[in-house]
Amino acid sequence: MKTPYDVRRIMNFLPHRYPFLLVDRVIDLVPGEKVTALKNVTINEPFFQGHFPEIPVMPGVLIIEAMAQAGGVLVMESLPEDMRGGVIYFMGIDKARFRKPVVPGDQILFEVTKIKQRLKAVRMEGIASVDGSVVAEAQLMATIGDKA
Repeated sequence: MKTPYDVRRIMNFLPHRYPFLLVDRVIDLVPGEKVTALKNVTINEPFFQGHFPEIPVMPGVLIIEAMAQAGGVLVMESLPEDMRGGVIYFMGIDKARFRKPVVPGDQILFEVTKIKQRLKAVRMEGIASVDGSVVAEAQLMATIGDKA
């Protein structure tokens, strides 16, 4: 990969938009193998209004969603040009574990590796870390949807 993917380039691969686009930058991508992406967590995130107002903690489900979005960029960027343009659908989560809370000011580093692909079904493994400490991990399954 020659240059990092900024949020505008990420939006070419994912249908998500604010406030649900949860990947800010892709810093490394090896098509068909792995992706490394970042999420900057700020107090301005809409979910902090209710989770939790006095002790803001990023919901674990959104950490997994951000991990899946990073995996979606990997899957789309790994497809041949003629197969791009569809949507990657999240199918399942296995072995999800949450190790530490993520709070405003943290920068989450997502490392997502493709484990297996069979036709349009993809299995990936993701690790989310903050300052070198693992905060969450999971196995993710997705399917490649047809072009509209």
